[in-house]
Amino acid sequence: MERSGTRTEKLMATEEKPSKNETEYFARLDAELMKDRRARLDSERMTQERSAHFNKCPKCGYDLTEREHHHVKVDECRECGGIWLDKGELEMIEEFDRRGSGFMGSLFGFKR
Repeated sequence: MERSGTRTEKLMATEEKPSKNETEYFARLDAELMKDRRARLDSERMTQERSAHFNKCPKCGYDLTEREHHHVKVDECRECGGIWLDKGELEMIEEFDRRGSGFMGSLFGFKR
């Protein structure tokens, strides 16, 4: 009987004091939670920053309006008059000009 009494006493002793493994477990769990929370906050900040700059003029910061010119969509700033192109649009314009359509002249109001 002493053995079972000793076991009960040992079990009670371990329930009262957290073990080193338990402390390490919770420290690791807290570190993982903080890492996840930090990553989520960084992602939210990036999304907010992108939306603040989306479709804004790189020169003056005003909103860009998209207009179509000879099937090419160009972004124009109504404030400073800047014209901005997306990836691939310059190549499309060059192709139109090679065909002799006068795309650049008509875009900027030049007459031949």
